[in-house]
Amino acid sequence: MMIRGKGGGDGRGPVTVEIEGVTEPAMFRDLAKALDALWVSLRALPLGSYQYEAYKDFFGPDAAERVAEFLERDGRLDLSFSMSGRSHLVRVHRAKKAAA
Repeated sequence: MMIRGKGGGDGRGPVTVEIEGVTEPAMFRDLAKALDALWVSLRALPLGSYQYEAYKDFFGPDAAERVAEFLERDGRLDLSFSMSGRSHLVRVHRAKKAAA
């Protein structure tokens, strides 16, 4: 797994989340709800135990504060994983427009 941050931002406001090649980008007003949605999607994937535990730390219960720190510092959080011989990115970043 690779962790990469880019950009700026304070981690407040709506966020967009996506699992590249698995889910379409989705916008949420609430970071905790966005992370819950990611965790539901990730749990359904055939991840290895190491990947599962790592993603549980980032997107499982009580993870919003940890991810908010990345968003405040870097403006985004990108995590990568391999599945079926292909690399995928899990992206969390500040939304460019307000969520509905």
